[in-house]
Amino acid sequence: MHFLLTALGSYGDVHPMIGLGSALAGRGHEVELLANPYFEQEVHGAGLGFIPMGTAEEYLELTRHPDLWRPRQSLPMIVRQASLKYLAPMHRTVAERCRPGETVIAAHGLDLASRVVRDQGLAPVASVTFAPLAVWSSTAPPKLPVALARPWLPRWVNATQFAIGERLGLRPLIAPELNKLRRELGLPPAGRLMPDWWYAGACNVCLFPEWFAAPQPDWPSGSACVGFPQWDGGQQRPLSDACQAFLDAGEPPIAFTPGTANRQGERFFADAVDACVRLGRRGVLLTKFAEQLPADLPDVVRRFEFEPLSQLLPRCAAFVHHGGIGSSSQGLAAGVPQLIRPLAFDQHDNAERLRRLGVAEELSPRRFAGQSAAEALGRLIGSAAVGASCRRYAEQCDGRAARDRACDLLEGLLAADADRPPTIKPVVSSGP
Repeated sequence: MHFLLTALGSYGDVHPMIGLGSALAGRGHEVELLANPYFEQEVHGAGLGFIPMGTAEEYLELTRHPDLWRPRQSLPMIVRQASLKYLAPMHRTVAERCRPGETVIAAHGLDLASRVVRDQGLAPVASVTFAPLAVWSSTAPPKLPVALARPWLPRWVNATQFAIGERLGLRPLIAPELNKLRRELGLPPAGRLMPDWWYAGACNVCLFPEWFAAPQPDWPSGSACVGFPQWDGGQQRPLSDACQAFLDAGEPPIAFTPGTANRQGERFFADAVDACVRLGRRGVLLTKFAEQLPADLPDVVRRFEFEPLSQLLPRCAAFVHHGGIGSSSQGLAAGVPQLIRPLAFDQHDNAERLRRLGVAEELSPRRFAGQSAAEALGRLIGSAAVGASCRRYAEQCDGRAARDRACDLLEGLLAADADRPPTIKPVVSSGP
């Protein structure tokens, strides 16, 4: 079989797909992964075929965008810059690589092009859902900083909010360019985008366990929670010698990262250093962008460009981060307390889920400072209850089993979807 995987985003988007691709290749399949050239070395290092989309400079330019970490502006900006910008060329690339009866596509959540390929009947497509936020539910709505949906509200209230958001937010943003391409291909306009069009098909692979987000009756049909894939490059490379030496030289440090794509973390890192000094603890700062760091770091704090969290976190006392699903799952697998400073996207929802599991606290960017972070970390590290919860959920994280379950679903898709007609709903009212 031929598998084509797509990943539009940062390391947190690319690494899970590399993990799935590696597992599929290990089963004897041919695997190609489409991503920005910034990640080409990572993909080739895993032995997978690489399909470039965009340029590395475009990725770096995106990381510098002022709206990237603003809750109200971030998602529209990402959709424009990572989905719509490449819609037509990505569609051509994916369509050209489809082999009838052989190809299965595992599509990233922002991948519109592969979903158009699905509607053309060129190949079966599985949606790959990284975080629960992406699966809208009126019975168990996610925590959103810009929405009022709440679990205790009547279901119809939440459903109405989601419908309004889809019609007034998502559809005007996406439908014009999407339906322009569809017209050129002889396809009717896409109907309601979320969830109908987005998740049309036989398979929605959710890369998180049911204890993190329980399946809901209004989730798309074919949704299956396989668990956290836990792939971050640590399978290919160990900790750097410098990091290993620092870890060996003293007590377990606190690890800090604002996210691999965050180039606007000056205040975060200044507060991180302040928290370490206040606690009298060592710290590890993770960023490729050294210009974000304070001019002079104390001897007990070190910065490293990139270290695999799967190797680093088990040797840390706590983990402070933005709440991305990759970082969150690595913290769970390592069994360390987590302090979350969420900014945008799925981060607020992930932080709330970690808090409910009893393994984390959350501080908003406005409240996050050296003193407040030190106080929260002191509570987390010193809590026996938090430690017990961390150990309990670490025992339930099995990345290899999660990747195997995802592979089983993807392998079964070709036969299951071979004779299934495209599920397309036309737009039934005015609008784009």
